[in-house]
Amino acid sequence: MKIEKIQVLRGPNIWSITRKKLIQMRLDLEETEHFPTNKIDGFRERIEQLLPSLISHRCSEGCVGGFFKRVEMGTWMGHVIEHIALEIQTLAGMDVGFGRTRETKTPGVYNVVFNYREEQAGIFAAEEAVKIAEALMAATEYDIEKCIHHLKELRESERLGPSTGSIVEEAVSRRIPWIRLGKNSLVQLGYGINQQRFQATITGNTSSIAVDIACNKELTKKMLEDAAIPVPSGSLVVDEEGLESAIKKFGYPLVIKPLDGNHGKGASINVNDYETARIGLEHAQKYSKKVIVERYITGFDFRVLVINHKMVAAARRVPAHVVGDGELNIQALIDKENMDPRRGYGHENVLTEIDVDKDTNELLEKLNYSLETIPHKGEIVYLKSTANLSTGGTSIDVTDMIHPENVQMAERVSRIIGLDVCGIDIMAENLTQPLKESGGAILEVNAAPGFRMHLAPSEGLPRNVAAPVVDMLYPPGKEFRIPIIALTGTNGKTTTTRILAHIVKNNGKRVGFTTSDGIYIQNTLLQKGDTTGPQSAEFILKDPTVEFAVLETARGGILRSGLGFGTCDIGVLTNIKEDHLGISDIHNLKDLTRVKRVVLDSVKKDGWCVLNADDEYSMRLVDDLKSKVALFSLDENNPHIKRFAKEGRITCVYEEGFVTIKKGEWKIRIERVKNIPITMEGKAKFMISNVLAASLAAYVYGFEIPNIALALTTFIPSAQLTPGRLNIFNFKNFKVMIDFAHNPAGYEAIEDFLKSVEANKKIGIISGVGDRRDGDIREIGKIAGRMFDHIIIRNEKHLRGRPEEEINGLIIEGIQEANRNISYECIPKEIDALKHAMSLAEEGTFITALSDVINNAIELVQEYQNKEVQDERIY
Repeated sequence: MKIEKIQVLRGPNIWSITRKKLIQMRLDLEETEHFPTNKIDGFRERIEQLLPSLISHRCSEGCVGGFFKRVEMGTWMGHVIEHIALEIQTLAGMDVGFGRTRETKTPGVYNVVFNYREEQAGIFAAEEAVKIAEALMAATEYDIEKCIHHLKELRESERLGPSTGSIVEEAVSRRIPWIRLGKNSLVQLGYGINQQRFQATITGNTSSIAVDIACNKELTKKMLEDAAIPVPSGSLVVDEEGLESAIKKFGYPLVIKPLDGNHGKGASINVNDYETARIGLEHAQKYSKKVIVERYITGFDFRVLVINHKMVAAARRVPAHVVGDGELNIQALIDKENMDPRRGYGHENVLTEIDVDKDTNELLEKLNYSLETIPHKGEIVYLKSTANLSTGGTSIDVTDMIHPENVQMAERVSRIIGLDVCGIDIMAENLTQPLKESGGAILEVNAAPGFRMHLAPSEGLPRNVAAPVVDMLYPPGKEFRIPIIALTGTNGKTTTTRILAHIVKNNGKRVGFTTSDGIYIQNTLLQKGDTTGPQSAEFILKDPTVEFAVLETARGGILRSGLGFGTCDIGVLTNIKEDHLGISDIHNLKDLTRVKRVVLDSVKKDGWCVLNADDEYSMRLVDDLKSKVALFSLDENNPHIKRFAKEGRITCVYEEGFVTIKKGEWKIRIERVKNIPITMEGKAKFMISNVLAASLAAYVYGFEIPNIALALTTFIPSAQLTPGRLNIFNFKNFKVMIDFAHNPAGYEAIEDFLKSVEANKKIGIISGVGDRRDGDIREIGKIAGRMFDHIIIRNEKHLRGRPEEEINGLIIEGIQEANRNISYECIPKEIDALKHAMSLAEEGTFITALSDVINNAIELVQEYQNKEVQDERIY
C-alpha cells in the first residue's frame, strides 16, 4: 500500500459541514486491492487480538461487533485502516468516531477520511494505521502500546490546557467561533472587531498592573495587609544573614518561596530547622534572587476562584500522597494509586499520574524514607510539596461550604489587586468560619489560576467556571461575530466580491475581503496572490479592525483544507461551469457542485443562499438547501424566476435595462444598467450577471436600495479596482483589453462582449493550461477561432505537467474546428506576445489578452500607454 497524500481539513468540507476536523488520506491499495480481509488467513483473529476494543465499532451492521463481522465477511483494507486510525486515537484519550472510506475514480485508490482531535496526532494515526494493517496482513509483531503512548505525547504537546480548553468548549456551546493564535494557549474568540482574546485564564481585559502586583508576592502581601486582609507575617530576604534574622523574628515552622515564583515552584513548606531553611533559600533563589520567608500557617490548602469580582468556586487541595497499608512499599503504593482509572497521562483524566521526581525524593529524605520503605497502616506519606493537580494532587469542592464573610473577603481581594480572573490561596482549618476566627490567612493571589480543580474535582460537585469567563467577555447583547458573505462559483467570483465589498464600504462598514489577486482591508492591498482559501479568510477574521467580511472562496481551498469559517450570513454561487475538471477527484459538474455547495451548506439557517437561476447545476440545489434562497437572472421570464415570483419569494433580474429586485410580482428598480460602469453600458452581459448577484446579496443582507444604487454607479472598472476584469486601455489608433478568462465559459462571455465591440481587426492572445482536459483546451481554441481575426498562442508560466507543443497543438485543433480562415502564430512568452500584438495593431484594432497572470500584462500595457502620452507631449 502507498499513501499518496494526507490532507488536514480544518473547517466545513465536502465530507461534513459539522465535523470540521478531518484527516483525508488518499491511499493506493496497490496489490492489496485484490485481497479483502476474508482472503487473508487469520486476519480477523489477529486484529481482534491486537485491538479488542474494536468490538465497540458497530460499522454498517449497526450492532456491537459489527466491524469484526465486516472483517469476517470481507472488506477492503482502506475501510480497516479507517477504523484502526479512529480506535488508536480513542485509546490515546482522543475520542473520535466519524469515518468514511470511498473509492476514487482510479481503481484501487481510496479516500480514507476520519476525525481527529489534535492535528499531528491525526496525521500520525493515518500513517500508523497503514503500518498496523500491513503488520496484521503479514502476521508480524506490532507494539501497540508504544503507538498509543506516542499518540498521547503528541496529544499533550498540541492540546489546549484544561483551563483554556474549558473556556473554548463553553464558547463553542454558545456558537462563539474561536481561532487558536499560534501553537500555545493564546486564543481568539469571535471575529474581527468583535473578537476577544485570552491566554490560559488571562483575558484581554486583565490589567497588566494587576498581573504585576500578583506576581510580586511582597507587594501583594502589603496591599492586602494595608486593607486589613489576614496574611502571614514574614519578610523579604536575599542572603543567609536575612534568613537568620527572619528565623529569629518569626520562629519555626516557616515557608520559604521565591518572590516571583508561581505554581509552587521553588517553595519549601513547614521548614523546622536551619539547615532545611538554608537549603530552601538556595532552592528558591533558582527562581528569584529575592525570597519570601514567612510564618507557616497550619491547616488545609484552599483555592478560592473569583471571576469578574464574583466568587464562583472554592476547593480544598491535597498534595499527591499515598496511604500506607502496612504491606506495600511506597513505590508499590504509587503504582497502585496510578491504576486509579481517574488518573491518566497529562491532562487526559480528572487526576494526573503521580511521578517520582526531585521534590518527591527530597520529601522522603526528610522522613528518612525511600521508595522501598513500607509505611504503617493508615500513615499518609506526602509525595509533593505543593497541591497542584498537574503533579498528582487531588481537589475537593467546598464551594457551598464557604462562609459569606470569606466570600465577601475574596471578592474584595480581587478588586484590591485588580484581577478579573483571580485565584486566592488560603491556608486555614476550614472556610466555614471567617478567617479571623479560624486563624487562617491568604498566602497568595494568582493571575491565570488553573480551572482543573474546579472543573473536575476528585470529590464533590464539578463547577463550570468557564461559563462566567465567557459571560464576562460576552455579556448579554454583545455581538461576537461579524457579518460574512462568502462567494463561490466558476466564473465571476472576484468581480462580484469586489462589487459587494464596494457596497459594504459605501454603507459605512470597514470591510475586509479576499480575492484571487489579494487580501484587502477597505481598498488597501495587504497580501498579493491567489488568496481564496481558508488561511486568507482567517486573515480577515483575525483582523481586529474589520467590521464586515466578503470572502471569495475557491474550490482549491475547500478541497485542500475546508472552509476558513464555520458559518456565514450569505452564500453566493455565481455559476458552475466546466473548469479544473479531472483534478483532485473532481471529474464532472456533479462532483464540482458537491464542492461548491459546501459554502451554501455553511450558511446560517436564517441566512440566505443567492443562486444563479440561469445556471443548470446551481438550480439543482435550489430546493435542497436549509437556509433561505434568493435567485438572480438575466431573464425575468426564466421559469425559476417565475416560480419564485408566484411563491412571493425574492429575486433580482435584468429587465428593460434595469437591475431590479422582485418581491413576488412587485418590482423595485435599483439602477439603470447603462449607469453602472462595470457593465460597459450593458454590453458585457456576464458583468450584468455579477452585478445582479452582488445587488441581491446586498439587498437580502439588509442594505437599502438607494445605497446599493449609489455604490453600483461609483464602482469604476480599472486596473487598480478590478485588475484583469475587462480592463480596457485606449491608445491613439487601437485598444487593448486584458481579462482573466481562462476556461470555455469565460471565453464565451468574452465572445459575447466582443460582438458589441466595433473594430477593423480583432487580435487575441490566448493560452492553454496543462492540467485541463484535452476537450477543454480544444474548446477555448475553437471559441477563440470564432471571435478573433488573428490569434497569438502563448504559453502559461506553469505548464502543469504537459509540454507546450502538446498544449499548443490542442489549441490549434480547436482553432481549425471554428472553420474560419484566420491566421495564428505561437510566441512563448506573454510579454513578447503582447508587444508583438501591439506592433501588428492598425487603425481600429482591438487586442484582447486573455491571461490568468494579469499583473505583468497590465504593467506592460500601462508602460506603453505612458510612453505614447509622453511622445505626444514631446511632439
